[in-house]
Amino acid sequence: MKTPIVNRMNTVFVHVADLEKSAGWYCKLLGQKVTEPVENPVYNVKMNGATGLTLDAGPYGERERPQAGLYPLFNLHTEDIQEAYSWMESEGFAVDPEITRFDDFSFFNVKDPDGHIIMICTG
Repeated sequence: MKTPIVNRMNTVFVHVADLEKSAGWYCKLLGQKVTEPVENPVYNVKMNGATGLTLDAGPYGERERPQAGLYPLFNLHTEDIQEAYSWMESEGFAVDPEITRFDDFSFFNVKDPDGHIIMICTG
């Protein structure tokens, strides 16, 4: 079936209460510095690849009150799950108590400052 919609994930929006705090958290997670002024309503986190990550604090002048879900919003890849877990734990990130391991896939979850769950995985 023909459609004008491109079959590609473009940008993931994460709703946040404190844009500056969240920008710092995501940039630290991804090993980068906050590179542009953090000004409401959005901050674009630099990502490799086609899919972008935008932190959204809501309409100007209003305070966003995001509600975290029970399941991960998205996942980020790592080549070494144990190294990623140990680093995040030592840096004070709110990680799961343990890594879930399968024969060909491992993951753990971390919560951002608003309680959103992000999966870190090898697959």
